Amino acid sequence: MKDSTLRKAAMLHPSLIPEPFDTIMEQYGYDAVCNIIDALGGTTVYIPQKRTVFIQCLAKEAAKEYEKGSDYRTLTRKYGISERHLRRMLTK
Repeated sequence: MKDSTLRKAAMLHPSLIPEPFDTIMEQYGYDAVCNIIDALGGTTVYIPQKRTVFIQCLAKEAAKEYEKGSDYRTLTRKYGISERHLRRMLTK
């Protein structure tokens, strides 16, 4: 089946597109949905929260600031984490 046929059908009947692809298409378009399907189609994908994906980046930044003299209290407020969590991040 031609991609143009699929695109036309999707544009005419967006309410028939299953979740989460309907949301992705609404926000990012048909091509984004197709790119995701091409890359991950047929697999089971777990998508964690943003914080989980980027926690190592946050830990690196917190460590830099701690080394420059920032205290635990300042860093916990800035990054929205507990002091215990911050201490664990800094010891790794």
